[in-house]
Amino acid sequence: MASSSGTGTGTSGSTGPNPAGPPATPGPEHSQSDQPSSTEPDAHRPRPAPDSIPVQPGAETDRPGTENHATEHHATDTHPSPNGPAEGDSADPAASDLAGRERRSGQGSTTGAPLPMRRDGDRLRFVGAATRRIARGIDLDEIVMGLCRATVPTFSDTILVYLRDPLPVGDERPTGPLVLRLRRTDRLPQERDTENSFLATSAVPQPLPELSPVSAELCEVRPGGALAEVLRGVRPVFADAPAARAALPELLGDSCDLDVPDGQRAILAPLRGRRRVIGAALFLRRPDRIPFETDDLLVAAQLATHSALGIDKAVLYGREAYIADELQRTMLPETLPRPTGVRLASRYLPAAETARVGGDWYDAIPLPGSRVALVVGDVMGHSMTSAAIMGQLRTTAQTLAGLDLPPQEVLHHLDEQAQRLGTDRMATCLYAVYDPVSHRITIANAGHPPPVLLHLGGRAEVLKVPSGAPIGVGGVDFEAVELDAPAGATLFLYTDGLVESRLRDVWTGIEQLREKLAATAQLTGPDHPPPLEALCDEVLDMLGPGDRDDDIALLAARFDGIAPSDVAYWYLDPEDAAPGRARRLARRALSRWGLEEMTDSVELLVSEVVTNAVRYASRPITLRLLRTDVLRCEVGDDVPQLPRLRQARATDEGGRGLYLVNRLARRWGATRLSTGKVVWFELGRT
Repeated sequence: MASSSGTGTGTSGSTGPNPAGPPATPGPEHSQSDQPSSTEPDAHRPRPAPDSIPVQPGAETDRPGTENHATEHHATDTHPSPNGPAEGDSADPAASDLAGRERRSGQGSTTGAPLPMRRDGDRLRFVGAATRRIARGIDLDEIVMGLCRATVPTFSDTILVYLRDPLPVGDERPTGPLVLRLRRTDRLPQERDTENSFLATSAVPQPLPELSPVSAELCEVRPGGALAEVLRGVRPVFADAPAARAALPELLGDSCDLDVPDGQRAILAPLRGRRRVIGAALFLRRPDRIPFETDDLLVAAQLATHSALGIDKAVLYGREAYIADELQRTMLPETLPRPTGVRLASRYLPAAETARVGGDWYDAIPLPGSRVALVVGDVMGHSMTSAAIMGQLRTTAQTLAGLDLPPQEVLHHLDEQAQRLGTDRMATCLYAVYDPVSHRITIANAGHPPPVLLHLGGRAEVLKVPSGAPIGVGGVDFEAVELDAPAGATLFLYTDGLVESRLRDVWTGIEQLREKLAATAQLTGPDHPPPLEALCDEVLDMLGPGDRDDDIALLAARFDGIAPSDVAYWYLDPEDAAPGRARRLARRALSRWGLEEMTDSVELLVSEVVTNAVRYASRPITLRLLRTDVLRCEVGDDVPQLPRLRQARATDEGGRGLYLVNRLARRWGATRLSTGKVVWFELGRT
């Protein structure tokens, strides 16, 4: 068998000798006959991949070491987004690879802009890189900016993006005429388009100032007009087409007087979302640059489709986040009550903008006997479901508090409610009841971080309360502890978002919170507690840049209490003489407090309420007077039925007691207790 490597014999596949000398050894993928001649015009252009090897978009753009040359032509941002990329991030990898090859081959326009893609492989790589960049955007501005930065200057020298105003959301049908607003425009740097810019008017030689969304340029699409026909067609068209030539003045406005270059150097691409056209993009090239080709219409169609679908999703996501955020905020208390003997302050901070919805909540619920229930909880997860469960648990807690159940019983019923909502409905909660008369607080915990108590002298301590199991576990008991709540002290209830993050564990955060409170209290001295609102702000200042992984709820309670000298308390036997005795005791207390001018009103109302209690009670009746900014009277008995206000007839002998209370008292009410009820009224101090 003859050898194929003999002298004068070509390589495998060659049909004749090589007169130039010894043959060159071919590579594994290229035969000698495939090597381009130096005289061929396409000698320096990249070879397309063989048909058997598909071109992967971005296959060359993602390799390390690729030099980014296209940053010299980055688009000017006329409407910068706060979330946009840094300066110099305007060129995509495909543009860098293409521009570098053109510069090495000596090809390029006189203005420095890269030539258009001449082969399908270039277009595929560009479309792959551009769509990836568009897909990185989350909100509307990021997506539109990604479209602009991906196309200028690689695909066009200028792009104008118009969007509906307002943008429709989901399936809602737009009302009114179709109006397009110039949302963004990017172009080559100003110094590169001072001579041959297609944005120059025919009357003035200098370039036209860049269009900006600040100018509020609007375009109302006339039904049946040329622009409406182009948008209805959905497919991109060259600007020199008759329909597009008639539509451009309507889109750009007659006052702009723009001279769009001829020769297929402008493409008008409608932006169609899932159900309707939501805008249009205009791609423009300079007169000294090679015109667009027919295949470039496919590139523009791909860019427009990806951008429109991304905008649709961004609008839907923004609306969903807005609804969820409003849902959660409406479930939180708008204002805190002002119970006697305690001052309250609260803060709520959502997590990052991309996860604004959470299940954190707080509440303050007035209870009978001038007490107040303090609640803070955290439903696991960040979704509308978490916010909805939070609202249900908060409503349940308010209902249970109205029954005046002990804190551990409240958590037990919350646990049962969470199990009824679903098997995976987990939450943590801390429920505390403060009594300003006894200066005591009762706390029950369900897997929540412990509260921190800041004393008047500046000492901060983490209260030792049973941790308990989270709500929703089921089959567990909750314990309650009763602790001192001295006047001037401040109790802080919070969710784990304040003390736990990726950078620190929960116990480290709790210790930092304790130190922060102690250091802040030292600034105001041992005899004066720091202002409550300012103290809450100082607590939130301890959060670092990486500490906003979760939403935060904070409830602070400053215990003022009620001094023993401002409280009068008696037991009355349920007998006919009880109303007269109640009047005498009330008169003595008012005289001791220097409130003799209120004697007549107080005696009348006390007599009516005690008389009603004596009629039905079987055990001793309690009578308590509290002197704060108002005078409060409370009458308790062992009958759970609440009295109802009704209009007595002229022939009725009774039924006018509550009517008198309603007319003379500043406020009044009745609350059911586990052992009966309490009827109370308040009178303003003169």
